[in-house]
Amino acid sequence: MSRTGNGQPATDRKTQLGQIVRFGLVGGVNTGTFYVLYLLLHPWMPYFAAYSLAFVLAMVGSFFMNTYFTYRTRPTWKKFLLFPLTNITNYVIQSAGLYALVSWAGMNTKIAPLVAAVVAIPFTFVLSRKILVPGTAGAAGAPEQAHSASTV
Repeated sequence: MSRTGNGQPATDRKTQLGQIVRFGLVGGVNTGTFYVLYLLLHPWMPYFAAYSLAFVLAMVGSFFMNTYFTYRTRPTWKKFLLFPLTNITNYVIQSAGLYALVSWAGMNTKIAPLVAAVVAIPFTFVLSRKILVPGTAGAAGAPEQAHSASTV
């Protein structure tokens, strides 16, 4: 097997690069879904409540898009229940950013969620990969470990 300059197998780097590209595509679709939901909910409730509900709904969609498309792994109840933990960091970063951008910087409440979301992207990739592809804490493209949780 060929190796890269850092000793990592070339296929592992290729797998990880593919995951990063697919994650970006899913992120774009998911961000669009979140934003449309937010805009639909915003007239009916305060901006932060609309943001929170749209975030939760988009997170469910993100779970399925990332398991099937990004990481090409089997969704399980265990992963589904753990997936929100990967988004806690994302939610905290986005929420703090949203609050700061609206309250301190005076940014429009329709634009601020998009700006805040950009900052959280790298954190979300690392954490979602760790949850959805067991055994990849440090090794890119490592084979998925067997687990006994039932499929969603």
